[in-house]
Amino acid sequence: MKSPATNDTEADKAALHSQDTRHTDNRDHVQLKVPLIQQSYHWDCGLACARMVLQYLNLLNEEEFQNAMQELQLTKSIWTIDLAYLMHHFAVQHQFCTQTLGVDKGYKNQSFYRKHFDAEENRVNQLFAQAKAHGVNVEKRSVTIQELQDHLSKGHVAIVLVNAVLLLCDLCPSRVKYCCFLPIGQKCFCKSIEYQGHFIVLCGYNKSSESLFYNNPGYADRLCRTSITNFEEARSSYGTDEDILFIYVDS
Repeated sequence: MKSPATNDTEADKAALHSQDTRHTDNRDHVQLKVPLIQQSYHWDCGLACARMVLQYLNLLNEEEFQNAMQELQLTKSIWTIDLAYLMHHFAVQHQFCTQTLGVDKGYKNQSFYRKHFDAEENRVNQLFAQAKAHGVNVEKRSVTIQELQDHLSKGHVAIVLVNAVLLLCDLCPSRVKYCCFLPIGQKCFCKSIEYQGHFIVLCGYNKSSESLFYNNPGYADRLCRTSITNFEEARSSYGTDEDILFIYVDS
């Protein structure tokens, strides 16, 4: 436990710079040392998150990762169910929780989904229908913050789908407040009021400040932090289905 006289910022900095263990934790503060891997394109944030998770588990082999992408026929449209199948391919223990077992037909009217909707609807629905037979763990339910904190406190991580327009990082400069920018040289796509799906890796929390830590694949040089209130807003926005992919270290 940190001293009552120690403020949250000091505790966060101390945790970020500690290299003695894989993660620092107590009942109030958990910070997992999940490697930062930046996305390369506007569409591969989910794959970057998968790479972070696999590297955290010491399972990342780029040649095998490329083979898995080919085998699973992953393209420029990556859904959370794709990431669940990808974790299964690497024999990673996982649990995919979502509010919709398949594709919400209402997404056809959203600009974010419209381009690939017709081509993807049947594919994604089939992945859900065949998940159990393929050993991919999917459950229709909501997830509480307490459950996420308990998960993180055991050294586990989670990939979360959020609305990037709503997710605000407390640690980023105001000029990059959306915290979902693309790699250098690519146009930012998230400054509209419309839904913009974005995957992040949840990797810690601070109960005193009621905040959560996450790796944003839009960056390769920073850890992000947001309030629980903001996180809840961003991850429950229409378009996310409240998708959370729990990853377990004892895989």
